[in-house]
Amino acid sequence: MAATLDLDDMQGLIVRGYGGLRWASFLMLSITDPAGARTALGQLTPRVTSGRAEPPEVAVNLAFTSDGIRLLGLEAPRHEGFPEEFLSGMTDPNRSRLLGDTGENAPRYWRWGGPATPPVHAVALLYARDEAGLGRLEAEVRHVALAAGALAEIVRLGTAELTEREPFGFRDGISQPLVEGLPRATAARAKGTAGDEVVKAGEFVLGYPNEYGLLTDRPLLPSPHDSAGLLPRVPDGTDADLGHNGSYLVFRQLRQDVDAFRSYLDEATRHPDGTGDPAARDALAARMVGRWPGGAPLVHAPLRDDPDRATDNDFGYFATDRDGLRCPLGAHVRRANPRDSLDPRPGSADSVAIGRRHRILRRGRAYADGGPGGEQGLHFLCLNANISRQFEFIQHTWLNNPNFNGLYDSPDPLVAPRSNRRSTFTEQARPLRTRRLDLPQFVSVRGGAYFFLPGLRALRYLCKATEEGGQR
Repeated sequence: MAATLDLDDMQGLIVRGYGGLRWASFLMLSITDPAGARTALGQLTPRVTSGRAEPPEVAVNLAFTSDGIRLLGLEAPRHEGFPEEFLSGMTDPNRSRLLGDTGENAPRYWRWGGPATPPVHAVALLYARDEAGLGRLEAEVRHVALAAGALAEIVRLGTAELTEREPFGFRDGISQPLVEGLPRATAARAKGTAGDEVVKAGEFVLGYPNEYGLLTDRPLLPSPHDSAGLLPRVPDGTDADLGHNGSYLVFRQLRQDVDAFRSYLDEATRHPDGTGDPAARDALAARMVGRWPGGAPLVHAPLRDDPDRATDNDFGYFATDRDGLRCPLGAHVRRANPRDSLDPRPGSADSVAIGRRHRILRRGRAYADGGPGGEQGLHFLCLNANISRQFEFIQHTWLNNPNFNGLYDSPDPLVAPRSNRRSTFTEQARPLRTRRLDLPQFVSVRGGAYFFLPGLRALRYLCKATEEGGQR
């Protein structure tokens, strides 16, 4: 039986990606005066959008880094149940190696969130139906949050108008998990179209059972630290539940070198006489991604794009294409979501169940700075209840792994770093495979941070003035 989710206490970004609000910006904030910041954020809290209903015009969500939460009054967060990856942050040297944030991706080169840039303590996520509305929302939020000087705006990250395509030209957002207990999952199950995409809410929202049937570790506080009773209590009543209805937000700014991607495809598919081969170029791009630009998956449309399969998400790999003859074993979508390819017993329900423990809710938005010819990329945002088991596992064990699926020297052909320039993409075929050597790096990291996206009761708690001993 699905858990009943408290949508009034969840921030709306967990429930929906605000697809009707086509303009967005993200304001990275630094706390300069903790007491004043609590007051300013407390005034902003009534504007924060819950998960109850689709907002028609604008939406506001707030999230905090580990240092931001400490400055808001949790002086000893290591003892409050936050996970180590959140406390140490994305730029911890061990995490940088795990994520592939080395070489040109190293945090010292980042535009924000790195050691050479001002500290980020909070992010205001702003969404609006049109560009003018976004401008008015930004002005309102700045007036409320920044006027007193207790918070400073570090950087504004704008986005391009939301479309179905990401900057490389591929339809995006097709394969999203359905969160058990939310209306889309309930409707899909009623129609019989849910397939294997329904995932326990506890994989994304703290305080609910996850795919192990357990509650993911979450921050709890001794009850005396919440004398006002702002937070829900755990079932035995001993602790106040700061994590309930919250989630962890992974935010990475990823530059996409569109010109390099297109140039590589052109050069790799030229005829012997030097002329271009657009059909071969598009086919190679599709094999690197695992879907055609229109969205059709190669396992169902191996030879050409098929508009009728633009949103096809009902497939596995083991029975249809276990050897990668349709969709290469190292293709991007096959790594990001291996479906029924995982041990033990690929092709079985057990294999699919393992995959459900490594899903993320993606909420990214594309950006384009500087007009035509300027930088393009993706503000990658995802939500998960366990950063280590979900986002970091996908990044390290599947996308960046040069030995994924029995391959050799073959990290993700689209998004993985090329730290040693030895990156190969293999197209399985009979009688002979094709190996493409020395792929350039197409995606690089420009900034990033881990945030805690609290429930609304927890948000009001964090913004309340502290008393002696850290009590509120």
